[in-house]
Amino acid sequence: MVNSRLVINVLFIVSALTSIVLEYLNIREGYVFFKPFTTFLAIVLLFSSGRTSVPKFKTLMIVALALCLIGDTLLLFKSYFVFGLASFLLGHLLFIAAFIQLKGFYAHWISFFCLMVIGGSLFLWLKPDLGDLLVPVSCYILVICVMAWQGIGLYVRNKSKPFLWIAMAVLFFMFSDSMIAVSKFKMPFDYASALILSTYWLSIGLLANAGYQIISEEKGFA
Repeated sequence: MVNSRLVINVLFIVSALTSIVLEYLNIREGYVFFKPFTTFLAIVLLFSSGRTSVPKFKTLMIVALALCLIGDTLLLFKSYFVFGLASFLLGHLLFIAAFIQLKGFYAHWISFFCLMVIGGSLFLWLKPDLGDLLVPVSCYILVICVMAWQGIGLYVRNKSKPFLWIAMAVLFFMFSDSMIAVSKFKMPFDYASALILSTYWLSIGLLANAGYQIISEEKGFA
């Protein structure tokens, strides 16, 4: 029997690597296809997980990834940056809702303090260069810090592998988005796109596989 999860993961990795190479080689036609297609494969993985005792979690994760897919597509066009940012912000809000739906809200104050220091420092550094995007970017930084906080909180309470993947994923997501901000608003740097995309795909892949694992478990870790 073909392991559908393995097949989808292999396709995801190949598609992610292809999108990174195409972007580096500036082959836009291929990149425009493979970038959103990679996220689409992550959604397919969650759809393939079957019935679950945590259906709300599954739905929230799928819709959150769908918003990431929309964001991926919008960010392919510079004039749609704000709309792409908004799509990802909504996606992060749904990831937060999914994490809370799974095990409830959790206030782990050490991680909260660390994340807010990082997010606040990044915002203060970027602030002079944000211009009209000051409010959208500040909201985005706050939301992604909260997403990372709740994602880490899952692992603090349950040291199982899927929750470790989620904790890693939210940190990769935060790092990737931070590099986007640095490259866009402060100082473009060599291989920025490769670093941004690789950490982004790591995050999406880990979130999809963690979701699949949790959804597939009979008790859903609930």
